[in-house]
Amino acid sequence: MNLLVTGGAGFIGSCFVRHILNTYPDYRVINLDALTYCGNLDNLKDVENNPNYRFVHGNICDRRLVRELTGLVDCVVNFAAESHVDNSIKRPEIFVETNIQGTLNLLQASKETGIKRFLQVSTDEVYGTLGKTGYFYETTPLAPNSPYSASKAGADLLVRAYGETYKLPVLITRCSNNYGPYQYTEKLIPFFISRLLKGERVPVYGDGLNVRDWLYVYDHCRAIDVVLHRGQAGEVYNIGGHNEKTNLEITRLILEKMGKDETCIEYVQDRPGHDRRYAISNDKITSQLGWKPSVTFEEGISMTIDWYLNNQDWIKNLERKKEAALV
Repeated sequence: MNLLVTGGAGFIGSCFVRHILNTYPDYRVINLDALTYCGNLDNLKDVENNPNYRFVHGNICDRRLVRELTGLVDCVVNFAAESHVDNSIKRPEIFVETNIQGTLNLLQASKETGIKRFLQVSTDEVYGTLGKTGYFYETTPLAPNSPYSASKAGADLLVRAYGETYKLPVLITRCSNNYGPYQYTEKLIPFFISRLLKGERVPVYGDGLNVRDWLYVYDHCRAIDVVLHRGQAGEVYNIGGHNEKTNLEITRLILEKMGKDETCIEYVQDRPGHDRRYAISNDKITSQLGWKPSVTFEEGISMTIDWYLNNQDWIKNLERKKEAALV
């Protein structure tokens, strides 16, 4: 099988590329990535010379390039997205361009070239926020509360429409918060670790009691693999870890692991539209496709923190690239 993986130099995308190449030695992967600030080819150093791997530097908003590449593959897995909520509040137009227009380009090219499967990697944030109890299900109405989640919801609806109107064999996955190696340092866990390594305090929004469901990245990659191969076209599959933790709990775990105390916490004003709680039901993918998480949160968070502490050069290289991009 030949796959086009978009956004494959990012956090989850790079882990998925590695998972596919390691799991299916006869598969070929084209990785299309624009290498914006969070795309990082260092994430794939270990597979860059694999004969079944090809990197293409380009943007999903480039219709000609997208059309050319979809003609070379059997399936498309779309990770490419602007994904940072704070950035979407400041520059929502970038999120509409990449997440909606870029997805539309991929869908149209996939329709024209006869793609066998189109898998859209989405997020539980499209469902909005929950109270203290309950879960997001695949049937939960979409109610996004930030420009980021609204752009992802819009992309999901376009994917659904191409399935209904043009009978394109589409699939949508919606995951909870991912954690693990190679995550860009704007996200909570690597961001806090990088600040603590520099002797800086860590900023916690509001009271720190916003709840997220945490999923180890390679468990997520296994789930996408299962959906791509065995999922029913036209369906949505939620992927969750059943690991609900407050932001403050995660912060304290990092502090403890790094030998720090709570004097390193700086409570800051909550951000606009900050959803209070996410919790996702994975009953459908578990019962229908047989997937379930294999890494406990305790194992995963320990491995993740150890990875960043043992790969400080990776963090420093990323920080240098970030500074160079701002010059």
